[in-house]
Amino acid sequence: MAPSKKAGKKGAAATPKKGGAAGKVAKADWKEGFKKKQVGVSDMTLLTTITNESINENLEKRWKNGEIYTYIGAVLISVNPFRDLGIYTDEVLPRYKGKNRLEVPPHVFAIAESAYYNMNAYHENQCVIISGESGAGKTEAAKRIMQYIAAVSGGQDNSIQEIKDMVLATNPLLESFGCAKTLRNNNSSRHGKYLEIMFNDHGEPIGAQITNYLLEKGRVVGQVENERNFHIFYQFTKAASDAQREAFGLQTPEAYAYTSMSNCLDVPGIDDAQDFSETINAMQVIGLSDYEQNEIFRMLAVILWLGNVQYAEKDDGNAEIADTSVTDFVGYLLEVDPALVQKALTIRTMETQRGGRRGSVYDVPLNPAQATSGRDALAKAIYNNLFEWIVSRINASMKPRQTTSQLIGILDIFGFEIFEDNSFEQLCINYVNEKLQQIFIELTLKTEQEEYVREQIKWTPIKYFNNKIVCDLIEERRPPGIFAALNDACATAHADPTAADNSFIQRTASLASNPHFEARGAQFLVKHYAGDVMYNVAGMTDKNKDLLVKDLLDLIGTSGNQFLQGLFPDRPDPNSKKRPPTASDRIKVSAGALVENLMRAQPSYIRTIKPNQNRSSTEYDTKAVLHQVKYLGLQENIRVRRAGFAYRNTFEKMVERFYLLSPATSYAGEYIWQGDAKSGCERILTDTGIAREEWQMGVTKAFIKNPETLFALETMRDRYWHNMAGRIQRAWRNYMRYKHECARRIQRFWKNNKESIEYAKIRDYGHQILAGRKERRRFSLLGYRRFMGDYLDINGKSALGEELIEACDLGRDKVTFSSRGQLLVSKLGRSSKPSPRFLVLTEKALYIAVTNAKDGQTFTTLERKINLVTIKSISMSNLRDDWLVLNLGPTEEGDPIISCVFKTELVTHMLKLTQGSINVVIGPIIDYNKKKEKKAQIKFIKDETVPRNDTYKSHTVHVPSGEPPNSQSYPMPKRKEGVVRPITQGKLLRKGGPSDKKPTASRPKPASQPLPGKSAVTPAVKPPAATSSTTASAAPRAPPPPPRGPVAPPPPPPEPDVDLYKAKYAFEGQEGEMTLKKDDIVELVEKDDNGWWLVKKDGVEGWAPHNYLELVPPKPKAAAPPPPPPPPPAAKRPTPAPPAAAAAAPKTGLQSVSADPSAKPVAVFPGMAAANGSAAPWKKTASAASSSNDITPAHSRPGSAAAPKPPPLAAKPKPAPPPPVASKPTVGAKPPVPSAPRPGGAAPKPKVGGVQKPGPVGGQLDLAAALAKRAQQIAHDQ
Repeated sequence: MAPSKKAGKKGAAATPKKGGAAGKVAKADWKEGFKKKQVGVSDMTLLTTITNESINENLEKRWKNGEIYTYIGAVLISVNPFRDLGIYTDEVLPRYKGKNRLEVPPHVFAIAESAYYNMNAYHENQCVIISGESGAGKTEAAKRIMQYIAAVSGGQDNSIQEIKDMVLATNPLLESFGCAKTLRNNNSSRHGKYLEIMFNDHGEPIGAQITNYLLEKGRVVGQVENERNFHIFYQFTKAASDAQREAFGLQTPEAYAYTSMSNCLDVPGIDDAQDFSETINAMQVIGLSDYEQNEIFRMLAVILWLGNVQYAEKDDGNAEIADTSVTDFVGYLLEVDPALVQKALTIRTMETQRGGRRGSVYDVPLNPAQATSGRDALAKAIYNNLFEWIVSRINASMKPRQTTSQLIGILDIFGFEIFEDNSFEQLCINYVNEKLQQIFIELTLKTEQEEYVREQIKWTPIKYFNNKIVCDLIEERRPPGIFAALNDACATAHADPTAADNSFIQRTASLASNPHFEARGAQFLVKHYAGDVMYNVAGMTDKNKDLLVKDLLDLIGTSGNQFLQGLFPDRPDPNSKKRPPTASDRIKVSAGALVENLMRAQPSYIRTIKPNQNRSSTEYDTKAVLHQVKYLGLQENIRVRRAGFAYRNTFEKMVERFYLLSPATSYAGEYIWQGDAKSGCERILTDTGIAREEWQMGVTKAFIKNPETLFALETMRDRYWHNMAGRIQRAWRNYMRYKHECARRIQRFWKNNKESIEYAKIRDYGHQILAGRKERRRFSLLGYRRFMGDYLDINGKSALGEELIEACDLGRDKVTFSSRGQLLVSKLGRSSKPSPRFLVLTEKALYIAVTNAKDGQTFTTLERKINLVTIKSISMSNLRDDWLVLNLGPTEEGDPIISCVFKTELVTHMLKLTQGSINVVIGPIIDYNKKKEKKAQIKFIKDETVPRNDTYKSHTVHVPSGEPPNSQSYPMPKRKEGVVRPITQGKLLRKGGPSDKKPTASRPKPASQPLPGKSAVTPAVKPPAATSSTTASAAPRAPPPPPRGPVAPPPPPPEPDVDLYKAKYAFEGQEGEMTLKKDDIVELVEKDDNGWWLVKKDGVEGWAPHNYLELVPPKPKAAAPPPPPPPPPAAKRPTPAPPAAAAAAPKTGLQSVSADPSAKPVAVFPGMAAANGSAAPWKKTASAASSSNDITPAHSRPGSAAAPKPPPLAAKPKPAPPPPVASKPTVGAKPPVPSAPRPGGAAPKPKVGGVQKPGPVGGQLDLAAALAKRAQQIAHDQ
């Protein structure tokens, strides 16, 4: 594993990462050079020698040093410390939040973080599979994973916090009812559980579900020496309240046979009274009512008292109750007749069969052994069903309350068991562990080797044991496995348990051909992956039946306790001939469903190891651990993981971590490689001098052979930062001073302009709604026009606003738009007439208020309230009038017809509030409903005799002509130009800034590049064609080369005829726009359909509104100068033309300067021009957004076809404007003043691999035009 940040240090999680914007390679922290010295290796794929002994030795070193976690790749190995190491505290947990597994020391929190991150990042279900033998720490690991997920999953909602509390509360509750002390573990899980935590799309837990597997119910009625029953019995008998003791006749645990027969009542380190308090609290968190809690404890009391029912043998050998007072109390607790209890526990009802019909019914007395077996069966059934009820009740409380997006599953299941006496329970437990081992083999060892084939890596295959043959031995139907043989024996010899066991022994003879099975008389041996286990056949078939006799079921059926009745909902039908499912059937189905669930999720593995059998925090049993290392297959896992390559990672990750080591990929800590990630990774490994046989390049990943190679790379990486520390400190201090000065300027600018841009965005949206379908009013296109919204200042609580709030009963509703307007009012017997109204728009409704006069006083009332959801469409005409109709469908009042000067703004706000659900209909005729189903129309007629606005009469509106429908807003009036003050606080590493107009001759800095595979700004790569064309055009040559194309020498021909336009009005342009005086002659460069044209005047290009220009008739051809004479005719023209501009500025006007393709756009606020010459954002529309990249805002004045792209100059037939004119791409480079070219000086040569600052530009020309102009100028000079 690659060492990275200081492992385990406080505050490591809060250390800010150095680096630039998102998407670029993040700079590493120089502190990484100071690493905590570790014992052994934290990732055993880096072991020099791969043997079981070396693995054991590494685990022992780390365990004795308090480091219990070790990786094998992504698999976590955990060795139980049997003591509190203080590594699960609230101080440790945040260090793993948001960290990659390689950034922090091995820990169960890292596995939880990886699963949670992958679920959110890749939207895939995750599962954590925890395996190992009993006492190795599986339950503790599961609890820590739940602790971590609850801490980092966020969510402040009460329901989310409630789910978190419930998930954590399941631990003490299920531990009490499902865990017990065994010889190997004081808190051994005697059941398996799979907890699925459901999350919403924000990664917040919204629910959970627990699946229970194979509770060891036999422990209820008997335990071996020095083991205990389930914890809850000791908690209940020791810490029950006085009321509970009175109600249930409760005594101390030594008074009950089920809790005292093993002679172990107390366990060191376990406080039963404290645990009982936590259990009660967990029940309350889960939501169990007092009644449910009381009934649970009643059932526990029933079980305890059932164990105290003792039998005496009568003279005839039959059993009788030794103390009937015990059965009387059991009957009281069960709420049944005590006589029925005595009968059910001592007599079995038998029924004879006669030809498939019911025969005679007999009462058969039971002997003491049979009666004891029946008593124990009843106690086991009650406890098993009680446990399943608790699990189902927990699931009901934690049921998801939202839509589930993903889930994380946590599997905490019983470990592999080998005892002196192994029976049916151990067979089922070990079978489930075999299935989990099969998943591990399938998804790690097998998949690992398949990766090498997929990546086309040369390697040697590693052999490993595939335990599928053992799983088939137990679960197969054809040929029959152990479970199938058990079921057949139960079906054919169901009356006599001994006969059934003998039948099973005979049937196992057919399994002798399997090399992992050996029959040995009344026992059989199975060679599991974890070792050989000898199973006793005695009692197996009876345990496999797992049925409660009919008499005991009937006893429960007569109970008056509804809770007890609910524990036994499914009772077998005595008339059914279908064989009920056996215990082996259920565990096989459960295991299959578990495997299916796990295979649908992305797994993470925790392999737990038990260091000794004495639960000692200092004893390390080398032999026992070595055995676990072998059967867990850790050596094979490491060998497959290495397979000749100890480390592998994607090209992108390799480049991100080690790009510093090659001068071709890094410059001053920045990533500068311009190729793909694979070539960059290969260049790094080559430049570091690593032998070629030490690494291989796959299809998507790089593979490193030996761990020493990786250590060498890490050492070189650490040394790099020690050398750079001094430079970084100096640069940082300068940068912070410079940054603070810049921040103060930005803050002042933002405070002055932050509101105007929001109004401008709404106005831009209004333009898109009209979509060039309606003529515009001239005043609506003014540069200062903003969609302010609340024109009556209702939100500002003006006097009129207060009156309207009270009239409309707005309360605290925020007003989005308010204005005066007119409503078309119908008069009886007369034509409709517009009447003044107040229009108030909120988030939910449009209010129409009217002011009336009465008794010399005026008062305002609400005339109509229109909910926005009732508006189906809005109708407007295609002329410049102010009318609109809200189409509501058939209503009693009809559709309102409104005249409002701010009609476009009103429609815009209504569409924004309804998310565009209202349709806007524009046409020459407006249809509307007068009342209910009565239809009517209003016609709109263009009438130039109307002096201003529009007139309405008899369903006809006369309106004068307006601006064309495709008109765009006028540009913002240019503000008075201020003096740019230089920044005096701090300094940059290179000269530059607003006051520095001269290019510096500092060392070229390669342009930084984005991380491969991530989105970022397009890298600034200067194409060779642009460099060559610039150099060629700038270099003086004599004699001039012949011009390209079919042009007759010696003098170059005049430029082809171009369209000339004359300015009809004066226009004051901003930066990037052309300032015009009336009658100025300009040359057209490019037309754009948004109303702005790119024109050229005096060699300078800029944008101008097309309706300010008119075409100049072309001059006759005879006026052109004859070819032989050298004097150029352009000098006689009264208006500036490109040849004259070239003669006036021979050095600056002839060079082609390519725009900076890597620069970002800058947002400009209302009232101030952009520093780089870009247009203000409220002039930007979606029409241009399609021609720019994703991060460039849409604008209404797009550059030419070449401008938004990185322009290889010679390849572009159309002139590409420089950045300050129209394309607006530059941010990092300082733009020149666009009004006139600066005299003298050639354009700077582009820096190799860097970003060239654009110099003064006289318009960008293609190569042929540049050569022609050059030749013409030389001829003119001569």
